[in-house]
Amino acid sequence: MTALTLNLDSITHLDPERFRELCQDNRDVRLELTSQGALIVMPPTGWESGRRNASLNLDLGLWNRKTGLGIVFDSSTGFVLPNKAIRSPDAAWVASDRLRALNPNPEGFLPLAPDFVIELRSHSDRLVVLQDKMQEYIENGVRLGWLLNPKDQQVEIYRPGKGVEILHTLDAMRSPICLSGEDVLPGFVLDLAEIFDL
Repeated sequence: MTALTLNLDSITHLDPERFRELCQDNRDVRLELTSQGALIVMPPTGWESGRRNASLNLDLGLWNRKTGLGIVFDSSTGFVLPNKAIRSPDAAWVASDRLRALNPNPEGFLPLAPDFVIELRSHSDRLVVLQDKMQEYIENGVRLGWLLNPKDQQVEIYRPGKGVEILHTLDAMRSPICLSGEDVLPGFVLDLAEIFDL
């Protein structure tokens, strides 16, 4: 199943608080809100995507536990971006100092763009939709983003002020690629062998 986008302009306008209430009333449904106020209903992922996503969050969480530099979030966390979209990346990380300065409501969505995001393409995801989402993240303050695409065995790396870097997971010697967290996640390295079944 693919995500369904509903334009609700003719009946209501969903601001962040009303969207939060809608999510609270429909906890079994994954929802996002576009910057134009359209509601995106996302189906649950298949087991393969769920396994991959759990592995991503585990790796990111273990690195963060060692460094203590920030907070890791899973795909159930909503972020209110500066453009008013409310997005839920598959994995996200925010530096501790940014959260301390914000002092957010623990029951609400985080009103900021994460420092780092990962989107993992599942079998039903349209690539262009995920690419647009990644670009939206960067335009709203994300410092580093990875679009992991097991279907095509490639990774797209997004950084502010730079073109998208595309890596294929296998080189001529069939060695798996490791991704660096660069200066955003110092010392974090993600080996794609398990994520891409290499």
